Amino acid sequence: MSPDPAAPLRSERLDLLPIGPEHAEEMAAALADPALHAFTGGRPATAEELRARYARLAAGSPDPAETWGNWALRLRSDGRLTGYVQTTVHPDAAELAWVVGTPWQGRGLATEAARALLAHLTVAGVTTVTAHIHPDHHASAAIARALGLTPTDEQQDGETRWQAGLPRP
Repeated sequence: MSPDPAAPLRSERLDLLPIGPEHAEEMAAALADPALHAFTGGRPATAEELRARYARLAAGSPDPAETWGNWALRLRSDGRLTGYVQTTVHPDAAELAWVVGTPWQGRGLATEAARALLAHLTVAGVTTVTAHIHPDHHASAAIARALGLTPTDEQQDGETRWQAGLPRP
């Protein structure tokens, strides 16, 4: 079974909305700090670039063996988009990623959103999750630890592979 990438998710403080082109302008503003790219490289995307990217993501993976899930994080207390979580799901395994805009960091929102995503993946029968984290990105490493992931000896593109098993539903 594969997780439904179009399912809206919910956590204590966040609505996780399937990401689409309609989120591009607000997300471009939320993710505008160049510091968000310190470990991944690149620069903040423009609203036009995000609109095109989100349209591709919403269309789904061209590979029938994988499912893409991408959710914008809307903080219910003020209604603003604050970042995103995403997953690429292969049979029984999923890769995770999370980004929260600089103004909202340090509040546990990435951990909260990633936990909601993990619950969604667990119900769908995913048994292993991974994340790739730059060795110097201590905030992302702390999130991974909070999610129960542990670092492995594997490296990919200068990032450490973190991994955890999920319980069977």
